[in-house]
Amino acid sequence: MANILLVDDDTKFLNATTELLRMLGHTVHGASSVGEAKSMAVASRYTHAILDLILPDGSGLHVLDALNAEHHNLQVALVTGHASIKSFVMNLYGPNIKYLIKPIDLEQLNAFLATSSDGSSSRESGIKKHFGHLVGESPVMQKLYEMIERVSQTQANVMLVGESGAGKEEVAASIHVASQVRGNFVPINCGAFSTELINSELFGHEKGAFTGAISRKPGVFELAQDGTLFLDEITEMPIDLQPNLLRVLESRKVIRLGGTAQLDVNCRVVSATNRPEHEIARDKKLREDLYFRLAVFPIHIPPLRTRRDDIPLLVEHFLTDLNLQYNAKIGIREEDLERLCQYDWPGNVRELRHCLHRAYIMADQATGKIRLPERIQSPFSRVETTQSNGIHFGKTVEDVERELIQTTLEHLDGDKKKAAEMLGISLKTLYNRLNSYTASNSYSE
Repeated sequence: MANILLVDDDTKFLNATTELLRMLGHTVHGASSVGEAKSMAVASRYTHAILDLILPDGSGLHVLDALNAEHHNLQVALVTGHASIKSFVMNLYGPNIKYLIKPIDLEQLNAFLATSSDGSSSRESGIKKHFGHLVGESPVMQKLYEMIERVSQTQANVMLVGESGAGKEEVAASIHVASQVRGNFVPINCGAFSTELINSELFGHEKGAFTGAISRKPGVFELAQDGTLFLDEITEMPIDLQPNLLRVLESRKVIRLGGTAQLDVNCRVVSATNRPEHEIARDKKLREDLYFRLAVFPIHIPPLRTRRDDIPLLVEHFLTDLNLQYNAKIGIREEDLERLCQYDWPGNVRELRHCLHRAYIMADQATGKIRLPERIQSPFSRVETTQSNGIHFGKTVEDVERELIQTTLEHLDGDKKKAAEMLGISLKTLYNRLNSYTASNSYSE
């Protein structure tokens, strides 16, 4: 286990991170100033140091100078809200200095603490995490990285469109990191709030604004000031509440519930939905004016089945994290990796991680390899096999087409218009097919 010097003047961050590291079994000494940290550097020997860059009485770099004088082979990470600090620090102190971007999560901490005192890493993986969040080198991911880079240089609002589990929140966090803004990344799920509470969550409220409002509460727009507000499942926001959001986006001012003062807000809004854009318009899930305010720069997140070349990288990344979490060295057989690469993953990256976690728990301890189930199948697969007889050897194309149309109609309670839309054909074509089936049945009788 590591012996860690943690230096940060944010008391809440210092206490929370200290508690987390101690729960993981590490020894932690916390300091909130350069002077205090220098005293600790003389009094104890550390394997790792996590230093805030800006402190009340100086810089984390001043602490680093003291640590370098007292310690050898010390692993150091600087805490910052700016990804750009990496190149700056590397130029001054070399490539061995790491950096952690707030808000720091368990994954970042584990990756840093896995580095041993001789500078080598127990993370055998050399997987690159783009913007600290995204794994993948396929052509579609390279295009995604380019779009993130481009939009990060602007203040445009972004709408992320992608299937469930494809990693929309990771992309939103990457945009935040690439933008190098001062404020926080604040994620909320618009589908998780009741109609009564969503205005309070978004805009905040004053004490006494409604029953139960016992104190003033800032809304997420205020919390994301000078940062990034991530509105997940934006299409689940009730349509009658959307004008309130539109008003804030247009005026860049917010009024807390029960208040009268207008507060200036300055943050990029990244929204996300798992609904296709044509469905958003067709089903009127978003007001048109709100859509164009949110989707100044739309980004489509590629599903995992379109970037199968990234599956080995993701598998290595997830297994490395699990090995760090459980202090083990579990691997995967080539034939099992091939099985994972051939599966369609309707649940995307989230499903892959879930599958690997289960297989990790069931690992063969004798061989040190994960154990996959005999059949990889998602209960959320788009192919609803329970509602059809499936495709069997000897069926004609006409038989399969007819079964598909009939099953779709049964699933939609006979709604021909919706069935035609789901099947991707015109309503006229659907009627022609149904008429041909009727004629065929009459002829056979």
